[in-house]
Amino acid sequence: MGTVVDDAASVEFHAFFERHYAELSRLAHLLTGEADAADDLAADALLALWHRWDRVRAADHPVAYARGVVANLARTRIRSTVRERRRISLFWSQREEKTENPDVAGVVDVQSALRRLPFRKRACVVLRHAFDLSEKDTALALGISVGTVKSQTSKGMAELQKLLGAKGAPQKVHAVMAARTGQAGGRDR
Repeated sequence: MGTVVDDAASVEFHAFFERHYAELSRLAHLLTGEADAADDLAADALLALWHRWDRVRAADHPVAYARGVVANLARTRIRSTVRERRRISLFWSQREEKTENPDVAGVVDVQSALRRLPFRKRACVVLRHAFDLSEKDTALALGISVGTVKSQTSKGMAELQKLLGAKGAPQKVHAVMAARTGQAGGRDR
């Protein structure tokens, strides 16, 4: 039997879940690029919130806290995926690969440069340039201010330019993302 306080907390959490689950799932999808994993990450984040619900509901911005949990889980998933891909590539590295993309070096360079960016800068650059989100939508997705999105995107693109040694870093990022998604038009609209 639960107490009145426990029942009230349960009802409050259920309402929070209903209001924000879809948003947290979209955030996870945008950060990881994996639709299948998005629901699982959102559910894992909400489970973690439930275990700390007394502290979360007392916070000034519980939704911001939830977005932070999703971002951290997404970062962990990305790292795990990168490690798994490295293992697979080592396993298959002896095979000859044929590719239709004439600028393989450019793709490898951009992907490598993106991996070298800190997570927040990478997330801002990818959401702005690969997913073509506005600054406001990117800020909402990451739970940060529009000013932070502008700053992190600018700094991320400057680092990419430095790493790629080219003034055309935005065009390279667009071209690589278009090639990866099979689009000829550049930005993902």
